[in-house]
Amino acid sequence: MIKLLSVAIVAALFLESHQRVPGPEDPDYPKGPEYPEELECWTDWFDRDDPSGSGDWENFSNLYKENPGKICRKPQRIEATTLSGLSVAAAGEVIFKNDVTSGFVCRNVDQPKRKMCSDYRVRFRCHPPFCGEGVCWTDWFDRDNPSGSGDWELLSNLRKENPGKICKNPLHIKVVTTDTMTPATSTGENFFIFNPTQGFVCRNKDQKKGGCRDYKVRFGCPCKN
Repeated sequence: MIKLLSVAIVAALFLESHQRVPGPEDPDYPKGPEYPEELECWTDWFDRDDPSGSGDWENFSNLYKENPGKICRKPQRIEATTLSGLSVAAAGEVIFKNDVTSGFVCRNVDQPKRKMCSDYRVRFRCHPPFCGEGVCWTDWFDRDNPSGSGDWELLSNLRKENPGKICKNPLHIKVVTTDTMTPATSTGENFFIFNPTQGFVCRNKDQKKGGCRDYKVRFGCPCKN
């Protein structure tokens, strides 16, 4: 009887040790790099929308596209205030989104008594290499026009054709039309490639009506000390 009880206790301890939920001493995944606060920096304030429509939409994805080189890809923190300087808590409004992934959104529909959201501005806290080095922009490049299959401004071709003028690993890309300097993100056209590691491609076949406009590009590189 005593022997059977001992075997049962050992079996129970074995099962418990193999079913234990990982604690702080043995995390499931490694943590990302952490930077001292003195190495971090705040971006400028951004205010891309006002609450006159459905609310104030300061989406991170739109802000990042519309302000190339001015916001890091993975911010550490976000801060939002009203244009008059009130914090979100002080304004006392119901906020739909307020995080570094989504950005900031205040929806009019969420406010009591059909009240409209205040007009907000946001900024983001970034870490190296965004801080310190800064971003230096290249000249504008326009190697192609859309008369063929589209406008192909590939980084690989631009680098070969302009030796020494584009850094090895660009951080950002900025694209505008050649005639009016309209940002590509504001033209309503569809883009096949649009990133700093590959460059920019607008294909005529991807457009709803007509072909692509003619674009020029430049790249944001880490500034040399």
